Amino acid sequence: MRGIVFTEFLELVETAFSPEMVDRIIAESRLPSGGAYTAIGTYDGAEMGRLVGALSKATATPSGELLEIFGRHLFGRFVALYPAFFAGCGSSFDFLPQVGNHIHFEVRKLYPDAELPAITATPIDADTMEVIYQSPRCMAKLARGLIDGCIAHFRETIAVSEADRSGGAGATVAFTLRRQHA
Repeated sequence: MRGIVFTEFLELVETAFSPEMVDRIIAESRLPSGGAYTAIGTYDGAEMGRLVGALSKATATPSGELLEIFGRHLFGRFVALYPAFFAGCGSSFDFLPQVGNHIHFEVRKLYPDAELPAITATPIDADTMEVIYQSPRCMAKLARGLIDGCIAHFRETIAVSEADRSGGAGATVAFTLRRQHA
């Protein structure tokens, strides 16, 4: 998993809770990396699971809820750090199809060892899109947060439903986005 995901998660924890909470969850997680991450590094995705689990325990907040919160935060950071990816996009329906086809392609050019989830976004009609998330890391709640962050970024009213196609594991999830009209 790319280091930027770890550094942004720890930044969110520090801002939302405290630097002491960051130290606490790193210590409790007993991470092979020791919790020393760089944005350009690559780390075992299981470490993110440990960090989220430790934060969940420390805050009595479900892990899925924490991942969704983090996904919304991370989307905002991607907008700030990589504005070129958003150029020419006026809506979630413009942007989301680019994730798997264009953005992940560009990320792999820079980081050939990147282990990215498979994301496919398929328009169903003018007001409906299906986004499929697939990853052995089972972080569909993070994907949901990213989708929610995207919708908020474009200031849209879109209802999102999800169907786990992996028996509740979160490895393959279909998100259906429906534009809501006033």
